Parts: sequence; structure tokens; C-alpha cells
Amino acid sequence: MAHARRPQQIEQCPLLNALGRVLAQPLIAPHPIPPTDNSAMDGYALRLDDLATQGSTTLPISQRITAGDIPVELAANSVARIFTGASIPAGADTVIAQEQSHLESGRITFNIPSHIGQHIRRAGEDIEQGHAFLSAGYRIQPQAMGLIAANGIATIAVFRRLKVALLSTGNELLMPGCALQNGKRYNANHFTLSGLLQALGCEIIDLGTIPDKLSTTLNALEAAATDADLIISSGGVSVGEEDHVKTAIEQLGALNIWKLNIKPGKPLAFGEINNTPFFGLPGNPVSLFVTFCLFARPYILRAQGIEQVQPQTIKIHAQFNHTKKGSRQEYLRSRLTTAEHGSEVAIFGKQGSGVLSSTVWANSLTIIRPGSVITAGDLVEVIPFNELIT
Repeated sequence: MAHARRPQQIEQCPLLNALGRVLAQPLIAPHPIPPTDNSAMDGYALRLDDLATQGSTTLPISQRITAGDIPVELAANSVARIFTGASIPAGADTVIAQEQSHLESGRITFNIPSHIGQHIRRAGEDIEQGHAFLSAGYRIQPQAMGLIAANGIATIAVFRRLKVALLSTGNELLMPGCALQNGKRYNANHFTLSGLLQALGCEIIDLGTIPDKLSTTLNALEAAATDADLIISSGGVSVGEEDHVKTAIEQLGALNIWKLNIKPGKPLAFGEINNTPFFGLPGNPVSLFVTFCLFARPYILRAQGIEQVQPQTIKIHAQFNHTKKGSRQEYLRSRLTTAEHGSEVAIFGKQGSGVLSSTVWANSLTIIRPGSVITAGDLVEVIPFNELIT
């Protein structure tokens, strides 16, 4: 997180295209929301003092107010027929719902207790004029688009999208659509990473697949560093003779992290190439998925200008046993379900780092601390996917 450079370039974005963008400046309410006192119900606006203190009261209707109308001052000893969202007329201080009244010959009879301000939404009760209702660094969600629109704001200042260079390494990799050949496999990692980056609103510089050759790896990484804000590669970061990414980073720049004490995902490289940050993710597809979600995602969010970047965890009762004490912190692919007595979490039967189907079956990661044993019914710490993917 300390290495994540906050964005500098700002651009104007139409509100309809703002989903997922990050605010570069706070948004200030130009007027109160709602702009006027208005009715929360279909009913009748009146002065409370015009109601009898005991028994029923019958009053004539002096005006009819729909949403968007400009009402006149309420005549004494009368009511205004009013609809939800319509402005309260001057002089009125109470609204009584239509189902709590009786209409006959143009006159309304009330016989229920009422109080001043009943069913009235006050001007500014949602947002006061001049209030900063969204702060810089907020990532725009659908509901925020509605809130911004409610303030009459059509264009917002956002940080430029993060440019991420994406490349894969491996002589064995084929792109989908090609005929499968002996010794080859399809490049699933490239598409997993592309989807994860798209979900975070990144601009992807697609460098494709490069072979397991040091000179080619050096050239590809050096070229990526000239155009991108961040480089992410998959594969080539382990200790094999054909894993050249670690060597290339050390020659071109600096390597700050190489190994993690987690499972899956031990081989992860983080450093920089010509001052451009770099993530080298493992080649095993589940390891890549887990390390991206846990490490690359919060880094990318911070580099987009977002403050809250760490995923929130929840405590759930385990529906499984985990009896083997491990030396590494484990992240098990798991599924949250709702049972009769509360929520539970189950784990996928195959937890190997190559079982990509586990990430589709799952909706969460369950954390197993080093040296821990889990018995069904124990509370375990879980990270839902909606805290890791979007």
C-alpha cells in the first residue's frame, strides 16, 4: 500500500458513464434535498389548530396540489388535497393520509389524533445545502449516481482510469479458438485477469502471451513500463529453469516481494521496472485468482485514489472439518449458505491450486490461520467474493 501512487490526472465524466469511476473532488450540494417541504403521503394538508381537540372535524377542500405544482397559501379552516412529493402550502403544518379520512360532498372529515409535522418531509432532511455529500476517493456506485442526479449535477471530476499492462508467460499457452495441441493448454489466466481488471474499471493494455525466454521477457516488460501505470503478469515467478520473470525484474528494476506464506499463492513477485510498479502472479489459476484478490486488488484501488481498500470479513459457522495443521495461512474456496438456524459456510471438495472450477462454485474465501484446526460448528473468518472481485 505504501508503494501505491495516487493518481494525478483528472478528467470530466458524464454522470451516465460514471459507474465505477473514482471521484477526484468532493461533491457539494448546490441546494437542499428535498428542495422544499413536501408530503410523504397522498392525503390532506392542513393546520393542526383547525382540528377539534376532541371528536371529529369536517373541513372543505380549498386547493389540489400534485407533485410539481406551486401551491398558494392554505386558506383558513380548509384543507389542501395533496399527493406524495407535492410541496406543502404555506400555512399548513400537518398531513393526514387519505385512508385516515372520509370524503363526502367536497368536504373531508377527520377523527384521528395528529401532530405537527406528521407525514411531512422537510426541506434538506436528506442533504443540507452546502453539505459535502460525497468525498474525493469515493468509487461511484449505482445508488450514488441517483444521489448525484438528485443534486442536479450532470458531470463530475474523476481520476483518470489506471492503465494496466497485462501479459502471460508460457510456451504451453494457447488462446481459445485454436485447436488444442499435445502438451498445450488454453490461457485461462489471461481471461481471469482481464475480467478482474475490467471489474475494477482499469484500462487494459493487452500484451498477449510471451514465450519462456529471458530476452523476450526482458523486452516485453521494458516496453510495458513505458506506457502503463502498472504491469501484471501471470506465470514465470517460481523457481524453475524456465521461470524468467523474477530474473528479468531484478535486471530491469527492483524486486521487493517474492514469496508469501499463504496457500494457494506462495510465488508472488512485487517490484518495479523503470519506476513502474509490477505484480508477478503465480501461473496456477487458483493461486493467481487468490493473490490478485488479496494483494493486487487493494493496491489497484489505492492507486485509483480510493481510501477503503481492504476487504471486510465476517464470522460464520463452519460446515466442514479441517484437521491438518498447516504452516501457511490458507484461503479455502467456500460457499456461504443460509440454513434454518443461520448462515453456514462449506468448502469445495478439491482445494488444489489448479482447480479453477472451485472459484466458480464458491462465493467466498474461508481463512485458516497457520496451525489451526477447524471442527464443524466452529466460527471461521470468511471474505465474501463481493469484497474481493468488484
